[in-house]
Parts: sequence; structure tokens; C-alpha cells
Amino acid sequence: QVHLVESGGGVVQAGNSLRLSCVGSGRVFSSYGMAWFRQAPGKEREFVAAISSRGATTKYADSVKGRFIISRDNDKHTLYLRMDNLSPNDTDVYYCTAPSKAYIFPPTVPTAYEFWGQGTQVTVSS
Repeated sequence: QVHLVESGGGVVQAGNSLRLSCVGSGRVFSSYGMAWFRQAPGKEREFVAAISSRGATTKYADSVKGRFIISRDNDKHTLYLRMDNLSPNDTDVYYCTAPSKAYIFPPTVPTAYEFWGQGTQVTVSS
């Protein structure tokens, strides 16, 4: 079983930054790619960013490209999402997630993931 715990969400004004963290436990953290998704009430869960197991490869949704950076520290079993130049459109609950198997590169669809954190709320005011 994999346990994921996010933190770092909050309320910020547009144009400001936040860094989300996700601490994982329960298996070899460095063996699996991971991702961040986000979801607003009544909407589908949306891909934000993904990173390979060693951090060499990343992928971003077009809506966050150039503003968000995904990274990981395998020694600390922690996944990060640095979010800059936030806008009200980024207001969502953010989830970190891990798959149950080791893909060559982590997928960008939520159905491919088995383990999810509880989510952390990000609210951006205009």
C-alpha cells in the first residue's frame, strides 16, 4: 500500500506563487513516476504535470507550461509542484498520485493511477 500526503496549499493573490509537497511512503519511492492532477467541484480531474522515476523527464499540461515546475527528491520521498504566476483559473484541489506499476513514463490520464493523496486546496484571488 502507498500512502501520499500533500501539503502547501493556501489562499494567494493572482501573480503570486506556491509550492506544493507530497510525501510518499509504503514502497520504493524512486522506482515509480508520479504526477499532479487538479479538480474543481463538478469537473473532471485534470492532468497538471508528471515526472519520471528519477526526475529526468517531465511533462506539463499546456495550461501550466512555463509557470509550474514538477520535481522530486527521492532521498526525502517527496514530490513537489512549484506554481508561479498563479491565476484564478488555477483555483482547484490539487492531488499527487502514483501508479501501481512502473511505466516508462507516467501517464497523463487519471484512470492509470491507483494511489492518491487527500488533496490540498489552492485558491487564487483576483
